[in-house]
Amino acid sequence: MQGYTRNPLADPGALGVSSMAALGAVLTLYLGAGAAEPWVIAAAAMIGALIAVMLLLALSGQASSIVTFILAGVILQTMAGAGVALALSLAPNPWAVNEIINWLMGSLADRSIGEVQMALPLIAAGCVMLMFIGRGLDALTLGETGARSLGVNMTATRWILAIGVALTAGASVAVTGVIGFVGLIVPHLLRPLVGARPGGLLIPSAIGGAVLVLAADIAVRLTPAASEVKLGVAMAVLGGPFFFALLLSLRRRIA
Repeated sequence: MQGYTRNPLADPGALGVSSMAALGAVLTLYLGAGAAEPWVIAAAAMIGALIAVMLLLALSGQASSIVTFILAGVILQTMAGAGVALALSLAPNPWAVNEIINWLMGSLADRSIGEVQMALPLIAAGCVMLMFIGRGLDALTLGETGARSLGVNMTATRWILAIGVALTAGASVAVTGVIGFVGLIVPHLLRPLVGARPGGLLIPSAIGGAVLVLAADIAVRLTPAASEVKLGVAMAVLGGPFFFALLLSLRRRIA
């Protein structure tokens, strides 16, 4: 996302895919359908991510600019946030409210191998699609006009990017819940090591994101005072100051 938008503050959440995946899971918890089988929640989250892609492409149009593409993602984020708030407000019982809040906080606890096996093929397919447009993302560092002059099909790139992000982010959110800031922190930590090519950063970012989430989860579990803190909350505590420092760094560069 940072390579496509040429915005160092972008992450998969900028497309609204993560938010729509969360909405799908929340609606399942609201209706009580996820009480019997945990995989139902994961499936609903993936369906939410797929709906996000279809709405995103419909809102952004066939030949729209990157700005329109991102604005469409902001619309989806707003809609999904309103849907989650409505579900919390109208929850039929305290159990549903508690389950929704716990899921929105994100965690690796109590996740089964069956959920991982369901999400893994979708994540792999999304990674392959994103790798396919790696050179196009590299060309976009020259701007849209420069990328087109090098033969990059912007419409096809946008479609593949949206579907790839939906598969990877949607399937991940479906299993873990909402864990923010990973897509923002990891690329910035690895960029000095692999260079400024967005395409070359894809695989290292995927591995680095997994390592960061696992390390944060282990740290939370081993810290007595933080044993009850959800992983998503811990990542937000880590990501907030990082985001603030990044903004200050960008401001100094512009000045």
